Amino acid sequence: MDVSVVIVNWNTKDLLRACLVSLAGRGESRDSPSTEVIVVDNASTDGSAAMVESEFPEARLIASAENLGWAKGNNAGIEAAQGRYLLLLNPDTEALPGALRALTRFMDEHPEAGACAPKLLNPDGSVQRSLRRFPEPAFLLWEVLGLAKLFPHSARFAAYRMGYFDYNHLAEVDQPMGAALFIRREALQAVGPIDEAFPIFFNDVDWCFRAIQAGWRIFYVPEAEIIHYGGSSTSQVKPRMVAESHRSLERFYRKHYRRRLPGPLFAGIVVLSRALERLRVARGSRSTPSGAAGA
Repeated sequence: MDVSVVIVNWNTKDLLRACLVSLAGRGESRDSPSTEVIVVDNASTDGSAAMVESEFPEARLIASAENLGWAKGNNAGIEAAQGRYLLLLNPDTEALPGALRALTRFMDEHPEAGACAPKLLNPDGSVQRSLRRFPEPAFLLWEVLGLAKLFPHSARFAAYRMGYFDYNHLAEVDQPMGAALFIRREALQAVGPIDEAFPIFFNDVDWCFRAIQAGWRIFYVPEAEIIHYGGSSTSQVKPRMVAESHRSLERFYRKHYRRRLPGPLFAGIVVLSRALERLRVARGSRSTPSGAAGA
């Protein structure tokens, strides 16, 4: 098996159906990767599990009696997967023709790549800015001070959200959005599974950070295109998700930066994170620092 597609779903039946249809009719050629689809349903109440069983019997359904969250749900799917590559895919996505073939071919040709990610498109066909740098302290400061917004294309002040990046170009990157992350099995075995201490947000950031620390490289592959509707599950509980995203940012800093930073600077990061949280609540922002919308 070449590719195992793992989809964690919670109450997004119609979007999930469209996602599965796009995978079933990928428009691939004879050299297409062999593919299996694993759906982990997080105790949905909208009939998602029954829909998968009746309409997509070829997909493997793992129906959980409780909401496992994005991280634990993906780990359950990964454990069941047989592919040499794993595509962690949100249910609010649609793979365009040739996407899986392009990702598989790139990874076959680049054994140093532990993971890669496609170009994500908005429903209207415009490019979704889905890449981020790791959240270094200075980047958070530029966000709080408003300099990132004031200079949205600056390589310095817009470094975190990569406002300067040309999404038509292949590039090595820090952390692609976890809505569609294509992982080499050997890298997963070396780096370890998704950290369930990050149930919804920053689990993808954490995994990418650990992968790079372990010597793997991560790439953005614009030839592969996937439509991403965005926030289909987290928007159902949006106020709580804003707070959870910033708690996850603090967890990320405790795990990876606590020993690297002086105590006062670490405390300042916590203050910055909570200031960003208040700003987002005040602005009614739909965006999140990072994380998985499919949990």
